Parts: sequence; C-alpha cells; structure tokens
Amino acid sequence: MKKKKIFSFFSVLIPFVQLFAFFESEDKKDLLDYENIPNHIAIIMDGNRRWAKENNVSIEYGYRKGAEVLLDTIKSCIDLGVNVLTVYTFSTENWNRSKEELDTLFNLFDYMCRSQKNSLIELGVSLHAIGDITKFPKSIIDLIEDTKKATQNCKKLDLILAINYGGRDELRRAIIKLIDDVENLKIRKENISEDVISLYLDTYGFADPDLLIRTASEARLSNFLLWQVAYTEIYIENMYWPDFKKENLIVAILDYQKRIKRKGT
Repeated sequence: MKKKKIFSFFSVLIPFVQLFAFFESEDKKDLLDYENIPNHIAIIMDGNRRWAKENNVSIEYGYRKGAEVLLDTIKSCIDLGVNVLTVYTFSTENWNRSKEELDTLFNLFDYMCRSQKNSLIELGVSLHAIGDITKFPKSIIDLIEDTKKATQNCKKLDLILAINYGGRDELRRAIIKLIDDVENLKIRKENISEDVISLYLDTYGFADPDLLIRTASEARLSNFLLWQVAYTEIYIENMYWPDFKKENLIVAILDYQKRIKRKGT
C-alpha cells in the first residue's frame, strides 16, 4: 500500500516538474539575442553509456534515450533559428567497441531512419552525412541514402550526421583527392589555399560551426571536425547527453553570445 502511495505521488509530481522545466526554459529563451543565434552548431553527444550504467539500464536503452534527445534538440534548433546542426554519431574509433555494442548502434541507425524519416520531413529537416559510410552494412547505407533523398527539399534545418567519421581520416581522404587533381593537372599546387582545401572536405557547402557543444564534462575534440573548428566557440556541458534538454541548449547559446569572437585579431 505504501509503495502504491509513493508511486501515485510521483505520478502527480512528474507533470509539474516537466511544466516547471518548460517555463524555466522559456524564461531563458527570452534572454536570447535573436540577431546573434549561431548559424551552425556542432555537438559531441557524449555520455550515453555512462548514463545507462548510472541509471542501471542497458546500454541499448542509453543509446535510444540519446536518440530521443537528439530529436528534441533538432526541434529546439528549429525553434531557436539555428540553420545547421552537426552531430557526432559514430567515430572511426568506435569500431574498437564490442560486436554487441556495434550491433546495437547499427540497429539504432536502422530504427531511427525507418521511424523518423516522416518526422524529419514534417519538421523540414534535410539529412546529410559526412564520413566514410562505405564500411557500414549495405542495409544501413541504403536507409541513410533513402532518407537523404526523401528530405533533400526540406529547408528549415540541415542535419549533418558524422558517421564513421574522424577528422584525421577526413583530412587524409581530402589530401588523396587533392593530390589526384594536382597529378591530373586539374589544379596547380601553387594555387592550393585554405579555401581550396575546404572544397575537398566532407563539409564542403556548409559554413564552419559557430558553436561546438560537448556533453559529459569532457574537454577534448576527440578527432571531430579538426579543420572546421579552428575558430569555433567551445562549450562544455557537465551532464550526460541523455539528460540534455532545450534549456541546456539555450544556456550554451547564451554563453556563446557573451563571448567576443576575435578570430586571431
């Protein structure tokens, strides 16, 4: 009987907590300078496994919770006026994880592409992918390509998934393509500039990120967008990714808006 009363109490309390969080988020939203919203936000979504361990749930559930938070973050970015969102979903180093965890991630990619494609279209989200996805199972590649094609005319937000991505690997692949073009006389080596190099990167066509957010207190780039974040403002969030909310995104943007962007001057 006592357990039922406790359960009933929390059942009543939870909606009030959610409502409070909503209004707190909306209050912080009023502080934003909408003339200075980052055009492009990049996120290292760290802490899914640690969150799962601390909450005594499976790693699979931790990743699924993280995927739900990503969808909420996409909606928040659209609401706040962010135009491009790049998220680190699978690094070149992630292949070192167990087969069981890799299968979990592949199943999650499959589930998200199948279940969220229509949601992305309704939200106006155009999907893109960077990295070398050729190493993924063909079924995953086909789903990603299908979702990219289905969302290609969406205009509210460009969502870039970094999949089997590593900044060093990206630069390696870019250098190979650049050398090929020099050898085939498509470009002269003396004409190679920073702008020319950018043309060979996976992110060609997108401006560099204005703000990089990393969750779970880690203060390193982990081989993410090494070229592109040369002048990006970096914000470290203490909480794990599955706990990340709109309010935290707003706080990160508010912190970004307080900074003076010198770019070496």
